[in-house]
Amino acid sequence: MDGQLSLFESVTEAFGRQEELENSALYKHVAERMGWTESDLEARQPVGQAGRPHNIPKRQVRWVQQTLKHLGLLERAGRGVWRLTAEGRKKVPMRRIETGQVMLAFSTELGVALWADCKTAYARGDEPIVLALTSPPFPLAKARAYGNPTEAQYVDFLCEALEPIVRRLAPGGSIVLNLSNDIFLPGMPARSLYRERLVLAMADRFGLYKMDEHPWVNRSKAPGPVQWASLKRSQLNVGWEPIYWFTNDPHKVRADNRRVLEPHTARHLGLLAGGGEQRDREFSDGAYTLRAGRSFANVTAGRIPRNVLELGHHCGSQNAYKAAARAAGLPVHGAPFPLRLAAFYIRLLTVEHDLVVDPFGGSLTVALAAEQLGRHWIATEVIWEYLAGGGLRFEDASELAWSPAFLRAA
Repeated sequence: MDGQLSLFESVTEAFGRQEELENSALYKHVAERMGWTESDLEARQPVGQAGRPHNIPKRQVRWVQQTLKHLGLLERAGRGVWRLTAEGRKKVPMRRIETGQVMLAFSTELGVALWADCKTAYARGDEPIVLALTSPPFPLAKARAYGNPTEAQYVDFLCEALEPIVRRLAPGGSIVLNLSNDIFLPGMPARSLYRERLVLAMADRFGLYKMDEHPWVNRSKAPGPVQWASLKRSQLNVGWEPIYWFTNDPHKVRADNRRVLEPHTARHLGLLAGGGEQRDREFSDGAYTLRAGRSFANVTAGRIPRNVLELGHHCGSQNAYKAAARAAGLPVHGAPFPLRLAAFYIRLLTVEHDLVVDPFGGSLTVALAAEQLGRHWIATEVIWEYLAGGGLRFEDASELAWSPAFLRAA
């Protein structure tokens, strides 16, 4: 029964996060929760007397959907889309902070986690922010199915959330946004232009400069978009997400790639040991040249990273967080952001004691990376259960968040 119970928990947790979901988004969430692989979601086996091929994990998820439907907790909201009923919302509660309120969830010597909407929380402080690093809510299945917020509405939502942070951004400070590349126009395999509109809005509304767009290549992503890649066959499976980097002053930007140098390759070390290149050559009509005894002859501290970042979303810290949250009876946040990726940007763009913020805190990965690297931090999250789960990752966190008095107030 443990496996079935875990599956029920995974499905109900997904709807507790979003209330309305397309099946493709639900499969991804449950796969992450259950530890299913991409091949698990693709494999088909003969089922029943007719022996028709079906994907067993997806079939199990649909069985849970039907069970929840018969219990009056779920209802169809469109083709392949489900939502919680009024009764379901009572049964799957997620406590959201009321508009305008700010409550301290817990603190450490370096930072604070706030149960608050980011527009409210960051409008009240005055300490300069050196880095805002976040993965905001994606305009996913709930949006696409019915009453989809337009691209302009989503851009407005994100700009309103970031506006108080932009006002507090230190000269040369940065805003780094991890966005989704898996957003399509309703009913068609054409990608949304919301990312392009957001980049222009960041420049036009806030006067920010786009420093770069880093592809985060994640080969462990679940296959998708299911509708357009697996079923209609008109798209390829998405294997990367964009990470945008903005600053208010490129001349004063606080980035330093020497803080994120990588080890030299074996070939490069061999060149250094041999005194550098032993040949003279020109490439690309003279744009790139090799000089014997000069090129690759100087010993350096490491290799400058490329602006394409490749790593999976699974990491030991995330696994430990999920286990601790489940043991405490708390929902696991379904948008994995590896600790190593957060640490990379914090090292690149800040130094010790700088202030790092995450307006959409989730499982508090950015806050944890800042804590480990000696940066001050503020994280805000509107869902109480995510703050409580994320707080389990901090050994020296104050216990205010778990006191009976605070839980009653929450």
